[in-house]
Amino acid sequence: MKIGVNKEIAFTHLLSRKRQTIVASLGVTIGIAMYIFMNSLVTGSNRYSDNAIFKTCPHVRIYKDDVMSVPLANDSSGNHATVIINPKIANISKNLINPVKLVNDIKKQPEVIAAAPLVTVSLFYNNGKSQMNGTTSGINIMEANTMFDIQSTMVNGDLKTLLSTSNGIIIGIGIANKLNIKLNDNISVISSIGVVKLMKVVGIFKSSNVATDKSKSYMNLAAAQQLLQQGPSYVTDIYVNIKNPAMAPAFASKLESLTDYTGEDWQSANELFVAGKKIRSVMFLCITWAILLVAAFGIYNILNMTIAQKLNDIAILKATGFSGKDVVNIFVMEALIMGVIGNFIGVALASLCVNLVSHIYIGADIGYFPIQFEPAITLTGVIVGMLVTFGAGYIPARKAAKVDPVAIFRK
Repeated sequence: MKIGVNKEIAFTHLLSRKRQTIVASLGVTIGIAMYIFMNSLVTGSNRYSDNAIFKTCPHVRIYKDDVMSVPLANDSSGNHATVIINPKIANISKNLINPVKLVNDIKKQPEVIAAAPLVTVSLFYNNGKSQMNGTTSGINIMEANTMFDIQSTMVNGDLKTLLSTSNGIIIGIGIANKLNIKLNDNISVISSIGVVKLMKVVGIFKSSNVATDKSKSYMNLAAAQQLLQQGPSYVTDIYVNIKNPAMAPAFASKLESLTDYTGEDWQSANELFVAGKKIRSVMFLCITWAILLVAAFGIYNILNMTIAQKLNDIAILKATGFSGKDVVNIFVMEALIMGVIGNFIGVALASLCVNLVSHIYIGADIGYFPIQFEPAITLTGVIVGMLVTFGAGYIPARKAAKVDPVAIFRK
């Protein structure tokens, strides 16, 4: 069979030029290894960054946005003076109307994982003469734990203690260190409207954000409402988590239509962070593709040289009945064999690199380097590597298929 003969010829070419075969295969190896490793690095870093963001930021936030005072009368003809109350932000309550119904309606949406009402209070933390400013979130702590996994950040105390302590508060470790506060100590808080309340520290958390640890705290919803001298129906925000965070912008628009309030997705709230992710992804993608293309040019050059040196052999093959398609198959097969060898070693090398880097201890809140073996990226890398290899082999193979045996014999 010609297929068997084609394979035999391809293997003969490769084995007769072992050094070039090894060099081309190593080019593919390095390209695939770097593609898998670099993209695993980006994926791991982005996953860690997303998890860090979602420790304190919901996928979607529903709230009543500020509005500007509008003119009482505005004559566009210019015949009368414009009358305004005050060209500043209108003094409108931040309270959401009927928050219980809103939360229930939101939870009925199939995309929603969790939804929780919340009261945000700007306040000062006091311990003796020491004082710090910050914000607290009045929320059902178990719902908050479902959304933000607060329990994983706790360094002291238990979340459930807050449920049985009406004046309990969970503070960031930055606040605790600054004010010399320990578990079960009392801390005085003063809200923005001057209400003073003595709170008991039932927990201390440490997130991956230093600014959050130095300003953030959690308390029961009723305690936050009391700090603002509001009733039990007072809610300023609704936090929502959905199954696919990437779809948050579209879902925020959907919730705006459902609730008639402003919906803010996490991407809009963290535009600098999202831009940084895109920059990293594009940068590493360009680097890995450049390496793959260099490997492809290596294969192309080697096959091109092989074809130039074996024009007589190609002419004899065509003269003895081999078609142009057979010639293409021979040289494409050579390229694919080098690609398979390079891919196999490249995946092994990438796995080794990922394993070594994953054991590098960074410290702080990160611990070990946030990277792991990514099967999807590996599969994509192998497919891309084989496609690039095929293209690098097919171009010179087409040139070989067009060789005219009569013209070669005349020379």
